[in-house]
Amino acid sequence: MAGNTHIKPDASLEPFASPDHLDLELQSFLEEACSRLCVWLAKAGQSGPLPSLSVMPEVAPALEGLSKESLLDDLQLVMEGAYQPSHPGSLAHLDPPPLTASIVADLICAGLNNNLLAEELSPSLSRLERLLCKWFAERLGMPTQSGGVAASGGTLSNLMALVVARHHSGLQNDSDAVVLASEDSHVCFSKAIRVMGLESSALQYITTNPEGQISIEALQTKLKKLRFEGKKCFAVVATAGTTVRGAIDPLVELKDLCVREGLWLHVDGAIGGIYGLSQKTASLVNGLSLANSITLNPQKLLGITKTSSLLLVANRSDLISTFTTGLPYIEPAWGEEAHGGEMGLQGTRPAEVLKLWLGLRQLGEKGIEDLLDGSIHRREYFEKQIDLSKLMVKTGPLHLISFTPKNFNQSQSVRWSIDTRQRLLAHKFLLSRPLLNGVYYLKAVMGNPHTQLIHLRKLAKLLNQSVGV
Repeated sequence: MAGNTHIKPDASLEPFASPDHLDLELQSFLEEACSRLCVWLAKAGQSGPLPSLSVMPEVAPALEGLSKESLLDDLQLVMEGAYQPSHPGSLAHLDPPPLTASIVADLICAGLNNNLLAEELSPSLSRLERLLCKWFAERLGMPTQSGGVAASGGTLSNLMALVVARHHSGLQNDSDAVVLASEDSHVCFSKAIRVMGLESSALQYITTNPEGQISIEALQTKLKKLRFEGKKCFAVVATAGTTVRGAIDPLVELKDLCVREGLWLHVDGAIGGIYGLSQKTASLVNGLSLANSITLNPQKLLGITKTSSLLLVANRSDLISTFTTGLPYIEPAWGEEAHGGEMGLQGTRPAEVLKLWLGLRQLGEKGIEDLLDGSIHRREYFEKQIDLSKLMVKTGPLHLISFTPKNFNQSQSVRWSIDTRQRLLAHKFLLSRPLLNGVYYLKAVMGNPHTQLIHLRKLAKLLNQSVGV
């Protein structure tokens, strides 16, 4: 073996790996666990998106710790009851199969157990996060002083964005301050308002046009009304990819309005912002680079293992000024930047950036483009298979598409959505059942690269047959 590393013979699996020798039992444990995972992945096409049977192991720890074999058997039970995103019929949500490099990076991340709280606890990984956030921001066309921070999911990224916007506006102590968003914006913003200690009325919704985009005229009217009432707005939220149809708000027009009004523009690009990475699809999110802050969720389309979300800001100093409180128990950061724990709400954080970085390196620019373009191609192909004389379609320029029978009343749409979803499950297709404007739809998300055209033709046939003439 190289260096001072040596092998310890004949040992049982210890709770912690030795810092002095190669732990063969740990190596064997990891190899067997990885082997079982690979078998589980390989069986995806044989079963279905959801397990037919789920048997849970004991939850509480036993008096004595379990052996390696018992631990693996318990893991197997949990795996057999898990959702299977690799199945071609897994089309319900924004949860694609994981990239192989991202799986490996997640394992290494756990083994390193570094903490993004501070640079001395994650020397290379802190720098990697800063550099990768900078790369994303510049790739999207944001200013040179832009940057960002990784977060555990889009809900947290969006919350942090509103906190930054409120701090930037100087309205931290104004209990009447409001944020404006479209009626089709994500539900996480209502959570954010609660966490920020504001009344539910602080989140005011703006109507959308027939394409599902926020109405500029309605937004202007609302701002005039707020001025008349003596209330101030600290942010306008645009959505780049709504959850039911994938609509994209008019980002350029919204930025023009926000500049005139002196308002912070946040773009919730958790679904669609990632399309800005490729020149082939960047026009779909035209104006994204103009935002003061952007939420991105690479996990939703690029196959980065959960969780992988980024909050990007046009001026990274806004993050620092908002969240820095001082870390008296930590040495100062080595460079000019603040510690990771002073860039957002989270203190202790795993190095989730590792699986994002390695996944992107595995894909390359061509691979990223193929995933993005392929998702739109599947949606366009599938849409052409739908019988529009029977089904009403709600979609946008991205990879989401929803449908419901024409001329059904509310109770009929409820019954159809429930019954049809169950029938589709019998054919190993899992779709979601969102509610939009009081009507239930079935939704397909075309981000699964394992879904082939033959699967889409079969799914469309089943849906067309679900509605009588």
